[in-house]
Amino acid sequence: MGPTAVLLLTCPDRTGVVAAVADFVWRHGGNIVDAEQHTDPEDGVFFQRVEFELDGFAFGRDDLHRAFRPVAERFGMQVDVRFSDERPRTAILASRAPHCLVDLLGRWAAGELPAEVVLVASNHPDHAELARFHGVPHHHLPVGDDPGAQEAALLDLLVAERVERVVLARYMRILSPAVVDAFPNRIINIHHSFLPAFVGAQPYRQAHQRGVKVIGATAHYVTEDLDEGPIIDQDVARVSHKDSVEDLARKGRDLEVTVLARAVRADLEHRVLPWGNRTVVFG
Repeated sequence: MGPTAVLLLTCPDRTGVVAAVADFVWRHGGNIVDAEQHTDPEDGVFFQRVEFELDGFAFGRDDLHRAFRPVAERFGMQVDVRFSDERPRTAILASRAPHCLVDLLGRWAAGELPAEVVLVASNHPDHAELARFHGVPHHHLPVGDDPGAQEAALLDLLVAERVERVVLARYMRILSPAVVDAFPNRIINIHHSFLPAFVGAQPYRQAHQRGVKVIGATAHYVTEDLDEGPIIDQDVARVSHKDSVEDLARKGRDLEVTVLARAVRADLEHRVLPWGNRTVVFG
């Protein structure tokens, strides 16, 4: 199958939406290969993801959004048009812990993540050899005595490299509003806790002190509110009173790599629709 177009649609729930979208694709020579939808009864909002073949379609990529506008205006839709062969320019940020970075670079090298990884940046020098092995430039941005200057340098780097997606692979720095605002719903973080429990620093120690029986990991979009952005993916593992803080951290690392990879893949495959502080993630 050749490249496909993806319509990500949000609108007030009403009759005729599905029929109108399908009719638009059919009338202009498209073949729908995947369609999913969800209705939120509390907010009265309809969400849909429609993917269709571009071969033989009446409109080119640059004209598709404009051509769909009458349907969007008729139903009051918010519309995002994506394409399956897009490879967003992606930056991976990491601190000292290597496990999420290793996993992401390995999956990317194996062709599992449809992105162009253009850089790895870190506030420590530890990952230079790993990045070099994968043919990705590594940028060491130490914090030193001036955190503001370090983050300004980071933002300058992301802008200069025309980065479209940022993945925080256990990057243990809080991003300023300037960075977050530059990439709305385009920064994905992995938090080593089943949010909203144990936000902030040392969540495994917090969990151990609370005596929890499950631990978790959460991947979410980054907002200015620490660890409160829209959640994309989560998972848990059972633990017991026998587990030390180190045991929890070890078990948690297995969750972190899996949850982050699933969230990044869902985002890159255009399967995530943010809505307020929530997301709809299509399968």
